[in-house]
Amino acid sequence: MVITVANQKGGVGKTTTAVNVSAGLALYGKKVLLVDMDPQAHSTKSCVVGAEKHPISLYDVLMKPEAKFKEAVLNSTVPGLDVAVSRISMAKLEPALVGQIDGHFKLKDAMEEIRCSYDFILIDTPPTLGLVTLNAFVASSYLLIPIQSSYLCLEGTDDLLDTIDKVRKVANPHLQILGVLITLHDTRTNIAKDVVERIFNVFGEKVFKTFISKSVKVEESPAYKESIFTYAPHSIGAIQYRKIAEEILERAKN
Repeated sequence: MVITVANQKGGVGKTTTAVNVSAGLALYGKKVLLVDMDPQAHSTKSCVVGAEKHPISLYDVLMKPEAKFKEAVLNSTVPGLDVAVSRISMAKLEPALVGQIDGHFKLKDAMEEIRCSYDFILIDTPPTLGLVTLNAFVASSYLLIPIQSSYLCLEGTDDLLDTIDKVRKVANPHLQILGVLITLHDTRTNIAKDVVERIFNVFGEKVFKTFISKSVKVEESPAYKESIFTYAPHSIGAIQYRKIAEEILERAKN
């Protein structure tokens, strides 16, 4: 199953979700690959040691025919989780793809050689709806959309849904929304409660039952190149991301 984690709005916990959902699925014995398509390389930096010294990144894989996808894959600090690494050179990918007839199929084609090697492949995307994110949509069967429970949470949602519809019509008719994850949730505020109601009004049963609370431990864990499950295994963040992994496994059966 290939799942893209996407939201063009920044600061919604997208990379945090990509890393910890991947780690959570690995915790349940699944073989997982995390594909870091963001030029900021935060997923890579969060759970891979020495990636900056590795000669091959996803940019090389997508732009150089001789580079193989597996050459950009490294072990993470999480057992059962591999990472296709990114670096700042990925910022050159977007303009390089413009005008190429097969520009939005680059990732899908490159992934064919490794697709069957994993139970789950999660793709972390930049906070845009450009060609890099479009590549992830074309390569995926499902989308996981993190949305922060804040006042401006649904800003840009129409653009995201429009892009999904266009991808379905043109390049990937099988693309579905696996779930919407409410992140950075603060149960103490009335605005958060109102926002959750708005999110349910838009997405209905697609919203996961588990919400991800604001958590210092979750924010700290990338600095130590750990997932929340090893950095603070008994924290509320670890409990919540474990439950999200369980919900994804349940939805994957249907």
